[in-house]
Amino acid sequence: MEQNEFENTPEAGEEQRNNHEKEKKSSFFLELLVYVAIVVICLFFVPKYVVQRTKVDGTSMENTLMDKDNLIVEKVSYRFRDPKRFDIIVFFPFGRENEEYYVKRIIGLPGETIQIVGDDIYIDGELLEENYGKDPMTYAGIAEAPVVLGEDEYFVLGDNRSISKDSRYDEVGPVKRDSIEGRVVLRIYPLSSFGLIPKDPQAGLSLEPAA
Repeated sequence: MEQNEFENTPEAGEEQRNNHEKEKKSSFFLELLVYVAIVVICLFFVPKYVVQRTKVDGTSMENTLMDKDNLIVEKVSYRFRDPKRFDIIVFFPFGRENEEYYVKRIIGLPGETIQIVGDDIYIDGELLEENYGKDPMTYAGIAEAPVVLGEDEYFVLGDNRSISKDSRYDEVGPVKRDSIEGRVVLRIYPLSSFGLIPKDPQAGLSLEPAA
């Protein structure tokens, strides 16, 4: 009888099993590489360039943010647009080489002149209408005299202005754009306060000429 050249032999079966094992190992290592890549992206790329969790330390942003609140800070939008007035930001007051960060609200924008008279904030000589402050301001700091912001500088205040250490103080001063880490967009803890950070519809919507 003529032998079929495609008939299976013990040697051929062994070769098929070996090839199958090699394919399984290749598939395993490929999946492993994919998982490692996902972990690296989640642990390093996302927190550095996209979003990051931040915890409030202290009461300087009451009543908007409370001590120990856990927040989500997004880092993408400022790559495409400038920070806006009343954004709540996370920044490094003493430079990025120092790990200490502050959470404050933007009041003054680049190129503007800021002055605080009593509890009133003036921008380029016009009264800023806003109600973010928890209590009346009693300390103007460096803004007792007009402060002219540079083209990459922002003037920030905490909402709890009686205790907040912010741009009124020499050691903080105006915040450089490259010191801003991102914008606070979401509170994730405590769960009872979970949600987007609200903007008071009655606050900070206009500038009025000084009397």
